Amino acid sequence: MKRRAEPRPGDGDHARPGGSDLGRSGDGDPGLPGGDDPGRRWLAVIDMQRVFGDPASDWFAPRFAEITGPVRRLAAAFRPRVTFTRFVAPQVPAGAWRRYYQQWPFALQPPGARIYELVDGLADEPGPTLDATTFSKWNAELAARVGDGGRLLLAGVSTDCCVLSTALAAADAGVAVQVVADACAGVSDESHGQALDILRLYGPLVEVVSLAQVLGE
Repeated sequence: MKRRAEPRPGDGDHARPGGSDLGRSGDGDPGLPGGDDPGRRWLAVIDMQRVFGDPASDWFAPRFAEITGPVRRLAAAFRPRVTFTRFVAPQVPAGAWRRYYQQWPFALQPPGARIYELVDGLADEPGPTLDATTFSKWNAELAARVGDGGRLLLAGVSTDCCVLSTALAAADAGVAVQVVADACAGVSDESHGQALDILRLYGPLVEVVSLAQVLGE
């Protein structure tokens, strides 16, 4: 069961492991150590859909509404280098996914179902949309958009599932990944923080950063 979370500390603290300011050592992009070209980053906004934003949903992420503003700021800053992803159910679940959808039968709806729509305020954002029936959204389509030598910036929901899965899959493929902590939300504050801690273990392939760092504020 998903539960409502208590107010969490500022994610900026989570985004600076060891108290260091990631990416402040070089000129250029403040979110990348050494000042890498910001034009080589691609933003993937993970699964900002009604099924995760509706308080009545079994998959509701309690902090969803709080991150819509930061996500929109990121999308505006990186446009047109933005992809919005959607988690959708397969037409016929296979393998272990059969048990998964036995546990969550409400989710067995077609991709065009209202629960799988992007939420108001993001649905009209320009840019490509990528649908996947897997937790990870890293696939050949997203890899082509990031390009050789590009970097992947992640925001969205949930930190402890689809964001985490996407980050690790991309890192395994040799892509440098940044996860914007205060533009992500988890099933709970506890699991959000735990997921960020796990992601930090994958440095330097994966970095946890703050919105302010990415936007150079």
